[in-house]
Amino acid sequence: MAEKKKNDGEDFVMDLAEHVTKQRWWNKVFGNNSGPAAEKYSVATQLAIGGVTGWCAGYLFQKVGKLAASAVGGGFFLLQIANHTGYIKVDWKRVERDVNKAKKQLKLNTEKPPKEVRTKVDEVQTFVKKNIVLTGGFAGGFLLGLAS
Repeated sequence: MAEKKKNDGEDFVMDLAEHVTKQRWWNKVFGNNSGPAAEKYSVATQLAIGGVTGWCAGYLFQKVGKLAASAVGGGFFLLQIANHTGYIKVDWKRVERDVNKAKKQLKLNTEKPPKEVRTKVDEVQTFVKKNIVLTGGFAGGFLLGLAS
């Protein structure tokens, strides 16, 4: 930090102003690990890149999601027709037993996430902290892509 001079208060104010302009706002919020990756491009460029890629991802997610929902719903519809007309016979007692068994297994595994999941979550958090402007643009673009 700048040193204070005896009778020269203006120099102290200028040195303090220079110090403040060198500090990025995201360093204050997220710490010093948001360094060089976040500063490669201007804020406008990061927002534009994040927004465009987010919009593309959101648009594709919307289209693929509709296709997947239609396929799953159509599959269930065809299975119900086949069951109703007698082409297939479903053992509902066995289905219920298997579903209850799966529920119990899922409840046992939800207490503590595996180490691989925790590691990936930490990696994602670090990336978001280092590229906060880019990920913010991506999130906005993704929501716009879903809406279009």
